[in-house]
Amino acid sequence: MENKKEITQQRYILILSVLAGLVFLLYILRSVLLPFVVGMAVAYFLDPSVNKLASRKKISRNMATILIMWLFLLVLLPLIVILGSAALAQVGQFLGNLPQHLSGFGTKLQQWLHQLQEYLPMLSLENVEMALQENFGDSFKPILKLVRGVVSNGFAVVNVLSLLLISPVVAFYMLRDWPDFIGKLLSLVPKKHKQTVIDGAKQVNSIIAGYLRGQVLVCVALGSFYSLGLWLVGLDLGLVVGFLAGLISFIPYVGSISGFLMAMILVVTQYGTLPKIAAVIAVFAIGQFLEGNFLTPKLVGENIGLHPVWVMFSLLAGGALLGLLGMIIAVPVAACMGVFLRYLINQYKQSQLYLEK
Repeated sequence: MENKKEITQQRYILILSVLAGLVFLLYILRSVLLPFVVGMAVAYFLDPSVNKLASRKKISRNMATILIMWLFLLVLLPLIVILGSAALAQVGQFLGNLPQHLSGFGTKLQQWLHQLQEYLPMLSLENVEMALQENFGDSFKPILKLVRGVVSNGFAVVNVLSLLLISPVVAFYMLRDWPDFIGKLLSLVPKKHKQTVIDGAKQVNSIIAGYLRGQVLVCVALGSFYSLGLWLVGLDLGLVVGFLAGLISFIPYVGSISGFLMAMILVVTQYGTLPKIAAVIAVFAIGQFLEGNFLTPKLVGENIGLHPVWVMFSLLAGGALLGLLGMIIAVPVAACMGVFLRYLINQYKQSQLYLEK
């Protein structure tokens, strides 16, 4: 009995040591892993299409991989060039005008504070202005730190060119050899636990596929709605602000809040009138209503096993630790941890410690 217990302990120590080693390597090599992780992510998304094409058309997996990859690049590359150039131009214009917008926003805010003091004579305007000056910049420090971490860790060594050159090659070979890759991983699992690992892997795959597929559609739908709404309001840079708000919506609440703050700064500096401000508020209020009541429940689903708070924490933690690489692997890691914790809870509820009275 003691020998069996010692073997179990040694097995757990070995597993934890391997996991710790993998985490350590991931952290050390984080600056060069990005194109490989992106390539594996592309292969993961395209694998169902390759399987369907190979089975229906009765062609080899190698030929199916070539056809799917060619179609994918034929659609993706022109889209990246067109949207990327337009987005960079708009973002450059926005960043160039940002000091002017912030200055105008500060002027408008001071005017509102003076008007507010007329209704509240006991309000100390100097103290309010001093508090705003001291805390306004500090409130953006966590966001700026996260952005700096994403940029520095994500593109310190590996630049955009390496992503365009290396990731498609990695995606092709991973996609071609995906069944063999999965088979070799499963061959390393002890036979006693193989079925448990397979069941857990199916749950993780279902969670990741359901979440990512639905979240992409939600981001596209929200980005289109916000862009159209802000454009109809007449807001300069409304298209890019709406697009960015939708793009960042994969982090729960962060995208809508960031987009709302940017849009409010722009509408106050450009117009400063209550109807325009109310229109911007209405755009984001309707967007949040659509997301919470229709888009997320229908496209993502409510039972994928990933709570929004858990997703938000994993994405922000991944971005702070590993930059863009961390944000890419955050959801798969969160899904694996969720499945593993549910497995541990089920094991605990079947143990004598829980069942004994």
